[in-house]
Amino acid sequence: MTATPAGMTYADYLQLDTLLSAQHPLSELHDEMLFVIIHQTKELWLKQMLHEVGFACRLVREDRFAEAYKALARVSRIWTVMTLSWDVLATLTPVDYSAFRDVLGTSSGFQSAQFRELEFRLGIKNEKFLNYYEGGSAGHAALEQALAEPSLWDEANAALARAGLPADDRKQSWLTVYREPGEYFGLYQLAEKLVDLDDALAAWRHKHMITVERIIGMKGGTGGSAGAAYLASTLTKRAFPELWSLRTEL
Repeated sequence: MTATPAGMTYADYLQLDTLLSAQHPLSELHDEMLFVIIHQTKELWLKQMLHEVGFACRLVREDRFAEAYKALARVSRIWTVMTLSWDVLATLTPVDYSAFRDVLGTSSGFQSAQFRELEFRLGIKNEKFLNYYEGGSAGHAALEQALAEPSLWDEANAALARAGLPADDRKQSWLTVYREPGEYFGLYQLAEKLVDLDDALAAWRHKHMITVERIIGMKGGTGGSAGAAYLASTLTKRAFPELWSLRTEL
């Protein structure tokens, strides 16, 4: 029987029967449960961030910058929480992890379609990642759509043009925003929220790399990834590169 709002319980509303029955460690080892829950929680937070970034894109498209700030600030806070979660995973020692690592098979966090979609939605688009998801799968379809649609960075740059700033030289236009913040205060604040978000993502990447190195050293990751070496190669990625490089010229 479906619960009505008047009789709905906490467990009904959150569908806890479904949520709490989704953990199925493949070994009988105590520490595998932590590994499962950490990664399931990450996917839930990624879902929320995609929800917020989609909302922010719509608001920026409508030049409703002040309303977009809240969504962008929320994404930054979520990245911070996710960064702290690596400290929880780091309680898993190399011996603990190696005891059940074989049950992971070819699965890898590298295969997270939501993480890759979030990168695309922010503006870090690389078509080669479509090759890691089977054609016709939900992940492949989501990435194709994200690749085709304007990213948050695209929307921010389109806002520059609507404000009368040249669209063909984004860096120079953003420099103008920073040099004349009183004239372009909405765009100036938007840019700083984007930098906050990029900063938080960079911190997450760094902590991810350190945690992986702490647990498996420089061994390859599951699923054929290069592990910590691959993660180290991502540390310079920026979703909004011109907002970083212009600082040298201010």
